[in-house]
Amino acid sequence: MRILNTQQIKALDAHTIKQEGIASIDLMERAAHAFVDWFTLRVERSKKIGIVCGTGNNGGDGLAIARMLREWGYAVKLWIIEGEVAESADFKINYKNLLSKIACQQITSQTEQIDFEGCDVLIDAIFGSGLSRPVEGLYAKVIDQLNGATALRIAVDIPSGLMADGPSAGAIVKAHYTLSFQLPKLAFFFPQSQPYTGEWVLLDIGLDKNFIKEASSPYHYSLTKDIKKLVKTRDKYDHKGTFGHALLIAGSFGKMGAALLASRAALRSGLGLLTVHVPQCGYQILQTAVPEAMAEVDKDPEIFTGINDLSHYTTLGLGPGLGTDDKTVKALAKTFESFQKPVVIDADALNIIAAHRDLLLPLIPQGSILTPHPKEFERLVGKWSNDFERLEKQTKLASSTRSVIVLKGAHTSIATENGLVYFNSTGNPGMATGGTGDVLTGIITGLLAQQYTSAEAAILGVFLHGLTGDLAAQDGGMDSLIASDLIDYLPRAFLKVTRK
Repeated sequence: MRILNTQQIKALDAHTIKQEGIASIDLMERAAHAFVDWFTLRVERSKKIGIVCGTGNNGGDGLAIARMLREWGYAVKLWIIEGEVAESADFKINYKNLLSKIACQQITSQTEQIDFEGCDVLIDAIFGSGLSRPVEGLYAKVIDQLNGATALRIAVDIPSGLMADGPSAGAIVKAHYTLSFQLPKLAFFFPQSQPYTGEWVLLDIGLDKNFIKEASSPYHYSLTKDIKKLVKTRDKYDHKGTFGHALLIAGSFGKMGAALLASRAALRSGLGLLTVHVPQCGYQILQTAVPEAMAEVDKDPEIFTGINDLSHYTTLGLGPGLGTDDKTVKALAKTFESFQKPVVIDADALNIIAAHRDLLLPLIPQGSILTPHPKEFERLVGKWSNDFERLEKQTKLASSTRSVIVLKGAHTSIATENGLVYFNSTGNPGMATGGTGDVLTGIITGLLAQQYTSAEAAILGVFLHGLTGDLAAQDGGMDSLIASDLIDYLPRAFLKVTRK
């Protein structure tokens, strides 16, 4: 799914209106119906509803919603902010349609306090996605009072005050739910926006699918239908050599668990053959816990110090539990120099690169996949002032290293070297536990070995990884989820994305 900017969404609305031969007020009615359909399934009719409207098209949406909810039998109280924004044509039409049905209370600069306390639900329809500057003055005062109310808050399309395409400042509505029309906004995918968007939901209002498909955007949202197109099918005469031979370089004294998790995940991802390079202290552990993997043993008893021959491996996965000893730093540099195919880099391998940027960044093989969490990413690129700047740093790192950068977290973002970014739709907070990143390393390494492109391996791997967490949480909840659960649910995750 493409993520469009506000100008493109405006053009999409106009194109749909022209294509269907309808008026803009008809599209507004369609959006209001979609909102009300969602709302009435979840909010009891006994609840008292308050709707706060601006005087633009977002306010027009709010007026149409008020009329429809009143027809459904809800007790609706309506406020209209009389500020600096001129009344749009569709706002005027909906205001006229509403006059005989619901009394409207005007909010002006003279209004000292607004009584929101009698409402169980407050609907924010003050500003839409076209807002171009921070909210101040009367509007900020109303938003502050709205945020201070105890009611459930629901935003129409986007929380008022939140910028869709850039960093936000000023007053912003803190919604519990955001009902976005047709497409998500770029801002929805960032941690700094979550206190304002709450849980966001997409409502299909029938905007032209061909326009969306042909629109140019570097930003995408990976859904199941997109992932199904990526998955390779297996042929009757395929064999273990068909699906690649990966080498995992992982583990050190006291950190063999990370190597085991990555190994088991790589094997469950469909990999043909797996060898794991471990220090001497890990040999017996690996051979006992992961009998399907072959073991290659380092000359050092506790750390990784080097490998002589890498020629027969399809790809490498490096980092889980590796440690950051000086000998390991030298061994990592030598590995990069001697292996020129794409590799997967995680955990301590990333920390080593961050500590020796000038030496190691230029050595990363083209097409590699780096999988940092936010703190590891900060060590690589430095601090950022907002999430849009963080995204810019991610795309620049992908370009400069000619690699794929997987920035882990809610809606994990995957930046490719050609400037495209894919946000993930699976996963949950139960996955915030030690070892889940090692599982992701194993999955992506296994997929990369099977001749998926680097971008495909990252997008598919991240999606499957999150899906395993969702399936595990469905069965056992989030609180008790551990990293090895994700591996156990990989077969079910594959089934979900391979079924027709």
